[in-house]
Parts: sequence; C-alpha cells; structure tokens
Amino acid sequence: MNSRESQLKAINRLLDIMDDLREKCPWDKKQTLESLRHLTIEETYELADAILDNNLQEIKKELGDVLLHIVFYAKIGSEKNAFDIADVANSICDKLIDRHPHIYGDVKVDNEDDVKRNWEQLKLKEGKTSVLEGVPKSLPAVVKANRIQDKVAGVGFDWEQPEQVWEKVQEELSELNTEIKKGNKENIEKEFGDVLFSMINYARFIGVNPENALEKTNKKFINRFQYLEKAAKKEGKQLSEMSLAEMDVYWEASKKLYK
Repeated sequence: MNSRESQLKAINRLLDIMDDLREKCPWDKKQTLESLRHLTIEETYELADAILDNNLQEIKKELGDVLLHIVFYAKIGSEKNAFDIADVANSICDKLIDRHPHIYGDVKVDNEDDVKRNWEQLKLKEGKTSVLEGVPKSLPAVVKANRIQDKVAGVGFDWEQPEQVWEKVQEELSELNTEIKKGNKENIEKEFGDVLFSMINYARFIGVNPENALEKTNKKFINRFQYLEKAAKKEGKQLSEMSLAEMDVYWEASKKLYK
C-alpha cells in the first residue's frame, strides 16, 4: 500500500486538478452546490452497488468519484469564502474527537452499544433537541426507518428481545389482514406501512440490514428474470405468449444459477 506521504501527494494532486478544471473547463466552471447535488446522490448509489457486488476495483473507482465531489464542494466553498478542504477535514476531525471520549478522554465503555448511547447523548449536549434531527428527510423510506429505529434505540427506546419484535410483526400483519377484509384503502396503506416498519425493526434485532437484504433480492430477481428472457428467446419464444407453467420451467432453472 501507499505510504502516508504518497497518499497526501495524491490528494494534493487532486486539489491541483480541481483548481485547473474550475478555471479552464466550461462545464466545471458552471457547476454550483445545487447542480452537483443530484450527481452526488447518483455517485453514492453507484458506490453502494459496487459494495453489494463486493467488487473492490469498482469500489475504488466509485470512491474516487465521491471524493471528487467532496473536493468540488470544498472548492466552491472556498470561492464563496465560506470554507475550504482544510475546514472540511478539521470539522470532521474535531467531531470525531468530541464524539469518542472513550478514545480521546477518560470515558469508559464496555461494548458497541455503550458507544452508540454515548454518541446520541453527546449530540443532544451539542444543542440538538431530538435524537432524530440527524435523519435526512430525503432518505429512501427503508433506510430512513432503519436509521430512526437505530437512533431511538441509542437512547434506550427499544425492545429487549427479538421475540417481542416478532410478536409485533405478527400483530401488525393481523391488523393489516383485518383492514384488507374491510376494504378501506387508506387504512390498508397505513397498516401495510406498520408491517414494513415492524419488519425493518425485526431485521435490526437479528443483525440484518434491511436495505442491503432487499437490494440483494432485487438483484437476484433481475438475474433470474433476465435468464428466463434469454432462455425463452433462444427457444424462439415470447414471454407474453407463454403460460406461467412454461415460464416456470425456465424460472426453476434460473434458481439453480442465482441463489
């Protein structure tokens, strides 16, 4: 691996290139904090895909794209005399030191849960009025639900045993079934949301990241369905003209390849 000197040299090289692009490239000169926002979100999702695929070379490339955006934002901040890359780095350094008194202070912790509880308490001392203030409004719903539950658990608002959470899942499923029988669409949606929320909570208790789990299932389904499409095409068949029984033959074959 590269030495610390080489790492710093590479970062400095990127900062120099950013200076050049901002001065000389028509596209880069036009960009603003707002115009970069949706691109940053896209790059973050591409990084997330590479991580799920466990593709280390792609992870390296996508991290570079994300790092470029951080440098870009810092460059724009410096042009506004608001902040630069040093301010960005020092800001997170100061936060990490303050939030880790068990490393940089005399606080004692026994495990990860102690660390998380201390983290949330420290944030409240910093002026936040709610432990949920740090949950971005624009997060995807599954990720947001997981973060909400994780944060409130950090201050002790949580179930004690996985079995209790599973009982809550069963309770919510029963309530959903009741509303389905009544046929009230609005209530069905509410109860369906409660089922999802309780399932996400249960996932946390059994050590499963619900977003990762669902995305892996999405990828598995896509792979299986595309196998079905290719297999049918090779046989000169159109899916729209096939029966479910005929498609199921290919589907079962795909399950052996994509598990």
